[in-house]
Amino acid sequence: MPKKLKQAYGNWVEGERFWDREKDIELMIKKLDEGAHLLLVAQRRMGKTSLMREVKRQLASRYTCLFIDLQKASSAQDAIVEISLALKPYKNLWEKTRELFVNVLSLIVGSIEEVNIAEVGIKLRAGLTSGNWSEKGDALFSILAESERPVLLFIDEVPLMVNRMLKGEDYRINFERKAGVDMFMSWLRKNSLAHQGKIGIILSGSIGLEPILRQAGLSASINNFLPFDLKPWDIATAVECLQALAAEYGVIFKKDAETEMAKRLGCCIPHHVQMFFTHVHDHCIRRGRMEFFPDDVNGIYENEMLGVRGHAELTHYEERLKLVLGPEAFPLALEMLSETAVTGCLTRHSLAAFQKHYAFSDISVQSAQEEILRVLEHDGYIKAGKDGFVFDSHLLQDWWNRRYGYFHVPVSERRI
Repeated sequence: MPKKLKQAYGNWVEGERFWDREKDIELMIKKLDEGAHLLLVAQRRMGKTSLMREVKRQLASRYTCLFIDLQKASSAQDAIVEISLALKPYKNLWEKTRELFVNVLSLIVGSIEEVNIAEVGIKLRAGLTSGNWSEKGDALFSILAESERPVLLFIDEVPLMVNRMLKGEDYRINFERKAGVDMFMSWLRKNSLAHQGKIGIILSGSIGLEPILRQAGLSASINNFLPFDLKPWDIATAVECLQALAAEYGVIFKKDAETEMAKRLGCCIPHHVQMFFTHVHDHCIRRGRMEFFPDDVNGIYENEMLGVRGHAELTHYEERLKLVLGPEAFPLALEMLSETAVTGCLTRHSLAAFQKHYAFSDISVQSAQEEILRVLEHDGYIKAGKDGFVFDSHLLQDWWNRRYGYFHVPVSERRI
């Protein structure tokens, strides 16, 4: 009987909806059991959050597993609050945490167990300052280290928080902001080393942490975190996923149409594979015929994957890139990606030609380009090819070409 798979909706999946990745799960669990702290690295929509949640689910009987989301956090104090609130389901740990914050939590009228979690978070945040957060944080880690079982902290969107701390609303790195990030990352590093074997930490996010820290010269603050690189699916795995989805929803692929779908994507990012199938399934339902042929692939790809709905999904790549680079470097990054999409390759000559059209206040254009390229490579937009840089994903290249290519003039054809 063929395998079946239900479609994934939302930002993450687990259990039966978590497809493949058995070897990645096995390897991550092995490294965690050996006491490693991990930095989960991958481009967007690869399934980092799903991997963390699935590992958390599988290890729940042996570890105290806490999932902490820092997407809305903007300070070290916010991070301490989120870690604290994650302990609420664990009675013994939560009791000790309440004692740690007894002064501020005593201001809550009535039983704290009956109070909205958001209000508890507000009170905790009010009790933390730039002068005491690290002390409270150290005490919190000590509480975790005393747990009956070892603790795993799955901390998501650390890069977003660090990026906000480092650059503020004006996207300027100054001494004070750099010192704040340095203090937070040093605090995290100190506690990860002090409680080795009792507390394991897994960091992840929708943008790369290392490129952000490198911008401030703080890359060394994560050198005790082992990079764990989550790769795209190969063609065979993507095809098996499409076949399992088809078996669940009654789609009948004809003449290896599913293979044609995977090849069209080029880089088989799990979310993009599932998104492609969703469009195929909707198409089959609307026309009242469940057979799907290779000749149908191009129409779905061009009209749906690259259509309005596809744009809403893929625009996130652009938004995240602006967060990392800021408003000064972002326009050049857009130009470099558009050049790559339109011409097929970002060459050394193209990069040199761009330097005649841009100027920056604090650094040379070449230095800005080097930083942009590091971010684009790290976060999976482009990769080094034979003659220069090329898109890794056909989908992302085609989307970028459709969004910016019409008005883009290759830099070699411009007049100064």
